[in-house]
Order: sequence, then structure tokens, then C-alpha cells
Amino acid sequence: MKWLGRRESSNMEDRRSSPGGKIALGGGAIGIIILLINMFMGGDSSELLNGIQEQLQQQTETSSVPLSAEDEEMGRFVATILADTEDVWSKIFQENGLTYKKPNLVLFRNSVETACGGASSASGPFYCPEDQKVYMDLVFFEQLKSRFGAEGGDFAIAYVIAHEIGHHVQTLLGTSSKVRELQQSMSQKEGNKLSVAVELQADFYAGLWTHYNEKQNAMLEPGDIEEALSAANAVGDDAIQSKTQGQVVPDSFTHGTSEQRMYWFNRGFKSGDIKQGDTFAELN
Repeated sequence: MKWLGRRESSNMEDRRSSPGGKIALGGGAIGIIILLINMFMGGDSSELLNGIQEQLQQQTETSSVPLSAEDEEMGRFVATILADTEDVWSKIFQENGLTYKKPNLVLFRNSVETACGGASSASGPFYCPEDQKVYMDLVFFEQLKSRFGAEGGDFAIAYVIAHEIGHHVQTLLGTSSKVRELQQSMSQKEGNKLSVAVELQADFYAGLWTHYNEKQNAMLEPGDIEEALSAANAVGDDAIQSKTQGQVVPDSFTHGTSEQRMYWFNRGFKSGDIKQGDTFAELN
């Protein structure tokens, strides 16, 4: 896809260069405890304090991982896509008499702490409504290709970002809170159906964003839509269950089938009409 030369969002937090922050904090906390014990026992703390400071410096240095040129470029790409989502959704909200509140996007490696709790790379990209941030470890896209057979490519990443931003849109519109409220009085099976509708609507919003962004920036290149559909196909519940557990259990679906995910992305892309994204009505 074409992305160079466009605005980059200032709402991206790149934490990829410091994956070992927790280790340094843990070592520091233990050191401070030892220091306090030594002080209360009447010992000389100066030498111990110097040793702790040196240890913390070493841990910080070893835990800091400089970004490669490729990492830097990927950061600029993600910041550009985030800016595109800001522009598109600000326009859509304005057209409907609303104001769009821009979320933050956090790039991380290995693990991350969020307002929704701790998460690892294995979680895949996700949106946390508590702090209204999207979290992504880009290693997910390598796994998407190697484990689940997706084509990969930059527009596959753009699709996933747009999908997660779709969850932010649902938070702003009150959809997410209403669904959580309804699920509290439902069986697991019925609650899962609502979760599927939520995820498919986020796919629709990703397609809608693609429609608008293509009009504004003429970003698409041959094969881009296929990349998005390949990613949507790879993360369908049926595809994932088939590959990971060898059987498909429809009642446990929470994201929708591969066919459903591709359909709703395409519907958003081709229609360009937010009113056609009521997945809840069509799945009942």
C-alpha cells in the first residue's frame, strides 16, 4: 500500500526498545528492601547503595534494545496508519454530529502492562477499553503467516490496526458497554454470539475505514484487499480451532468464521455506509 509522505500520528507509544523494564524494577525493589534492613540494623549503607545503583544501571542497559532501521520504518508505518484512522473516523463522527476521541496505540515486545491487566505477545493485537489504547506486538504478523497461512504484507497490518480501532469506535458509541451488560444475564453460548457480532462489526469498520481512506489518499495497490481478506480468513474461529485443536466447536466461537469475517470487511469496504454495519441484527 502507499503510505509514505502522509501525516504520522503523535498518539503512538513505541515501547519496543525496553522489553526488560520489569526486571530492572524487580531488582531495584529487592535492593531497596535490603538497603532499608541494613540501615535499621545500624550498618554502613553507602557501599551497599552504590552497589545497588550500579546493578540498576547494568539492568537498564542490558534490558534496553535499540531499534533497527527496519523497526524504525515499521514504527513510522504504524503511526501513519493510526493517523489515517484518526482522519477517517473524525470525518465520519463529524458527519453524524459527534466528536471522535483519538485513542493511543502502543507497540511493545514480549509483554506489556495495561489498564486491562498484563498481556503477552501470544494475546495478539488487542484494544483495552479501560485506557482506550490499542496494544500490538508486531511478531503477531509473522505468526499469522507461519502458523495460520496468511499472505502477510503491509495492508494486512493496516487491516488489523483498523479492526482494533473499530473496537475503540464501539467504545465511544456505547456498543461495547451495552454488550457487556447484556452478557451478564446470558448463558455462555448466547454471550459468545454477542461477542461474534462485536468482532464482525469491528471487521466491518475496518472495511469502512478502507473505503474512506482510499477516497482520501488513494492508498491501495494491487493485492492489498487480498492481503486483508487473507488475514481475516486466517483469524476466523473455525480456521484457528481447526489448526490448533483439530476440531471446530461453533458454540465456542467468539470472533466469527473466516467466511463471516471476510464478508463483513468486504461489506464495509464496498458500501462505505456505516448504517450497514448492524451485525447484531443480522446474526439474530
